[in-house]
Amino acid sequence: MPPGSTSLVEAAGRLYATGGGAYRVVYAQEQADPPFAIVTPMRAASTGRDSRVTLAVAAPMSTLRFYLNDRPIEDAEVPPTTTLLNYLRQRAHLTGTKEGCAEGDCGACTVVLLDAETDPAAPRFRAVNACLMFVPMVQGRRVYTVEGLRRDGALHPVQAAMVERLGSQCGYCTPGVVMSAFEACYRDDLHEPWQLDDQMCGNLCRCTGYRPIRDAVHMVAGTCPKDIFKTRRAEAKPAALEFVRASEGRCYLQPTSLAALWAAIAERPRARLVCGGTDLALLVTQRYQDLPELIALEGVPELRGVGRGADGWFEIGATTTLTDLEAACMGPLRPLTPLLRILRYFASRQIKHRATVGGNLCNASPIGDLAPALIALGAQVVLRSAAGARTLPLEQFFLAYRKTALQPGEVLAAVRVPEPAPGARVAAYKVSKRRELDISAVAAGLYVETCPEGLVTEVRAAFGGMAATPARARGLEAALRGKPWTEATVEAALPALADDFKPLSDHRCSAWFRGQVAENLVRGFYLETAATPRPELPPRPTATVRLEVVP
Repeated sequence: MPPGSTSLVEAAGRLYATGGGAYRVVYAQEQADPPFAIVTPMRAASTGRDSRVTLAVAAPMSTLRFYLNDRPIEDAEVPPTTTLLNYLRQRAHLTGTKEGCAEGDCGACTVVLLDAETDPAAPRFRAVNACLMFVPMVQGRRVYTVEGLRRDGALHPVQAAMVERLGSQCGYCTPGVVMSAFEACYRDDLHEPWQLDDQMCGNLCRCTGYRPIRDAVHMVAGTCPKDIFKTRRAEAKPAALEFVRASEGRCYLQPTSLAALWAAIAERPRARLVCGGTDLALLVTQRYQDLPELIALEGVPELRGVGRGADGWFEIGATTTLTDLEAACMGPLRPLTPLLRILRYFASRQIKHRATVGGNLCNASPIGDLAPALIALGAQVVLRSAAGARTLPLEQFFLAYRKTALQPGEVLAAVRVPEPAPGARVAAYKVSKRRELDISAVAAGLYVETCPEGLVTEVRAAFGGMAATPARARGLEAALRGKPWTEATVEAALPALADDFKPLSDHRCSAWFRGQVAENLVRGFYLETAATPRPELPPRPTATVRLEVVP
C-alpha cells in the first residue's frame, strides 16, 4: 500500500478509511486499539494473501453536507435531532421561514427539497414542513427557502404573483405560502382542480383570506419558467444519503443498504427507527423528549417504490411516501381505488411528501387512515430482518394499542395487496371534524364480493377509531356472508357492530357517535356501490361520502 494514500472499505455495513488500495473485508474488530480489519486485496493479480490494515471512521460520514439555496453547507457539530426549522433560523439565520405551530398544521415553516432519489429520471421539487424534519434528513440534498428565490434582484414569478394579487397582509404565513406555490409552479401533473387545492391546503392564512392567494397560485401553477431552478432540477442526481453522527450521547445512523441497516440495528438494538419523521418529530417539538439513538430508513432503496410481484400482487415499499403512493394509485395501482379515496384527505401535501406507508402502519394508531382500507383490500405485510423475511395478514400486525407484531431486529419492508376481484364492491371512508388536515374520528374500509346469484361470498369490513387497534368487524361479516346483497340484509346485519366494537368517548366524539357513524358508513357503502362497484371521489372538493337524493 502506498504510504499516505487513503481508500474506503466496508465492514459490517460501515465505511472505513484505510491505506490505499481496494479491499474486501474478511473480518473487522472495532474495539481493538487501534481498530483493525483483515482484508483481501481486490486486484487482478492478487497474491491470495490476507492483509491487516488499520481502520479509522471515514470523515465524510459524520459531516452533514447539503446545499442551502444553492450554497454548499458543511456542519460537523449540529445535534442530529435539531429540526430543519431551528437550523435555518438559529444557525443559518434565515428567518423568513417561520414557526407557527411546530407540528405541521399551519405551513408557515414550508421549505422545498429537490428530490432526485425517488425517480432519478424525473427529479421534482417537494414542499415540506421544516418543523418536522431533523436536519440529517437533508443530507446530500438541495434545500430552498424563501430567501433563495429572488435572483439578480428580481422576484421569482411566484413572489411577483403574490404581490400583484395582493396575497399578503401581515406577512407571517406568506413565506410558507410562497414555497408551496413554488412547488406548484414547477409541477407538470396538475390535471384536476382538486390537485391545486391539495397543493395549498397545508398553508393557513389568518388575515388575508384565501381568494387572492388562490388567484396568485392559479397564475403560476404549472408554468415551469426557464430559470435556474428548472436547470437545477434537470441536472439533479441522486444524493449521497449515507450519514452517521455519534457524539454527546446521541447517535443518528442513516445506512444506504439492507446489509448496513442490519448492522446498524445489531449495533444499536434500542434505537428508534425513523423515516419521514412526521410523527416521531412531535416527540421533540411538542413533548421535548430526548431521542438519543435514531436509525433512518430513507436511504435504503430496497424499502421504497411500488411494483407488481410475480404472483400479480401489488407491492408497496414501506418507505414509499404517501404522495408517491397517491400518484401510483392514479397510474399502475389504479385498481386500488380505496387508497386513492383515503389519500385525498389524508393530510396536507407537505405531510404526504414525508409521511410513509410503513410509518403510518408501524405507528399502530387506532385512527391511522391507511390500515382500514388496506385490511379491507386483503393486504399483507412483509417483515424482514437479517435472518430472513415473513409475511402476515395486516390485521394480525396490530397486537394492542400502538403495539405491533415486529420482533427485535425486524423492520416492516413492504405491503402486498391483491387486485380486487372483478365486480367486487370496495370503498374507503374517513369521517373527521374538518375535511383537510384532520385526524379521523372513524375510518372504514369495506369490501364485498357476490356470486352470480347475488349472494355475498367474501366480505371484509375494517374500522379505525372503534377499538384499541384497527380491526375487522367479524360479527358484521358473518351476518352478511352467504346472504343476498340487499339493503334489507345490510340493515339486519348492522346490530352486529355493537358486539364487534365498544368504542370510547374522547375529545373528538362520543362512543354513541362512533357507533352510529360506523353503521351509517356501511349503509352509505351499500348505496354508493349500487351503481359503481369501485366509486371514485369526483375531481372537485367533496365530502368523503357522496350521496345524491333523487326525488
